[in-house]
Amino acid sequence: MRRLLQILWVVFSYRLDAFIDRDDIPWFLTLLLWPFTLKPEPKQPREVRLRLALERLGPIFIKFGQLLSTRKDLLDDDLASELAKLQDDVAPFDSQHATAIIEKALKAPVTEVFSSFDQEPLASASIAQVHTATLLTGQDVVIKVVRPNLEKTIQKDIRLLRFIAMAITKLHPEGKRLRPLELVEDYRHTILDELDLKREAANTSQLRRNFLGSGLIYVPEVYWDYSNQDILVMERIHGIPVTDMEALKAEGVNLRKLAERGVEIFFTQVFRDSFFHADMHPGNIFVSYGTPDNPEYIAIDCAIIGSLSEFDQYYLARNLLAIFQRDYRLVAELHVQCGWVPAKTKVTDFEAAIRSVCEPIFEKPLGEISFGQLLLYLFQTARRFEMEVQPSLVLLQKTLLNIEGLGRQLYPALDLWATAQPFLEDWVKNRYSPKAVLKQLQRHAPGWLEHLPQIPDLVFDKLSHAPATHPQAISETDKLLIKNLKSQQRISAATLMVISVSAIFFFYQTYISL
Repeated sequence: MRRLLQILWVVFSYRLDAFIDRDDIPWFLTLLLWPFTLKPEPKQPREVRLRLALERLGPIFIKFGQLLSTRKDLLDDDLASELAKLQDDVAPFDSQHATAIIEKALKAPVTEVFSSFDQEPLASASIAQVHTATLLTGQDVVIKVVRPNLEKTIQKDIRLLRFIAMAITKLHPEGKRLRPLELVEDYRHTILDELDLKREAANTSQLRRNFLGSGLIYVPEVYWDYSNQDILVMERIHGIPVTDMEALKAEGVNLRKLAERGVEIFFTQVFRDSFFHADMHPGNIFVSYGTPDNPEYIAIDCAIIGSLSEFDQYYLARNLLAIFQRDYRLVAELHVQCGWVPAKTKVTDFEAAIRSVCEPIFEKPLGEISFGQLLLYLFQTARRFEMEVQPSLVLLQKTLLNIEGLGRQLYPALDLWATAQPFLEDWVKNRYSPKAVLKQLQRHAPGWLEHLPQIPDLVFDKLSHAPATHPQAISETDKLLIKNLKSQQRISAATLMVISVSAIFFFYQTYISL
């Protein structure tokens, strides 16, 4: 309750009611806004007041502002530009405090570890700030330091969000479908993970390895000897901020190719690696110098990483392809098959609802269609069919919105569909190629072979404990069957092993012949 009152006070102090159109709300809500009129409206523009209020409220609210800043298709330019300052221009904390944290983590004065160390931060964001330095061995590095006493504020906000989620679950007619408690819990894990810089270092190393030498994206090297839970030391990069359009044009960067490569990188991370950078706001993305015709991204801040199960990958890819191909029947069937809507859903009704949403949108040129807006309309339509929010896909949805917003900033005519569709078609096709099947067999064969000798015993146990359908627990025939199976245990195991090896050999030969 105390935190709720703090939030209301900040909203009141900055007169954020300026964003509410009183003509569009019920009269009783207008009465609730009456106290705001007792405070004169500050002279600062309302977009500046919103940014300052989000900064004052802490990291959860700052991250919300960061997400909004990428959606220039939804916001006025002045508001989006002001919120963009939240990406890497948040007010820093005391440099002496930052130095003390670094020295405590390294167990040595900075002068003994670095030949130079800049007390003034290079950048400051919602969770941490960054200082530049040079190692004694000559490498230029950046040092990331988490803001002090941040976890307490985050825990307070999470408790408030959990309270709101419980209220929504109980009071809102769609509370169960939205699964707000699960969403809050997922977000709690995500943002608390950001406080562990050792985890971010591991994510950075993994992402770097996934794209090493690709020419699509460069991820800086982590210096593990100097990194731990409290600080992260990594290679200093030099690039053009992805939103600095004047600098990109001066460098001669192919903006269309840059935008399309961003989409390609996203889908590669999601479907090839199932390991995607889930905080790709413009403050975390730069463009390399020297390769304007084949532009290369530089990604930093890998604290938030998303991952999908093979199940989610498969159904997501097929759903997207079905939408691209306007196969609304398949979209409806896939939603039922993967459990996103209840099994009782009438596919024909769901198909008709999807068609009524998509067809007017697809009448526009593909380059003008907002994929994020289309998803929003689909989700609104699916409410009538009790579609549940999928927590595992929330990060993916947010990242896709970021990517589309960024791509449209770089190249307003970006056709996300034309870039994504061939990638998804190839992915689905390759998923069931002989090479992919062989790879899966090779991956799982050791586990299968390890359990093969146990299979007869498992069959015996199942038969022995099967519920009786007659007064007699097990018939004489069943007893004889068990006896025969036991005597053939070794033969059965050997036979199954031969079959498995033969299957692997068959798929291998098929792949070679292709």
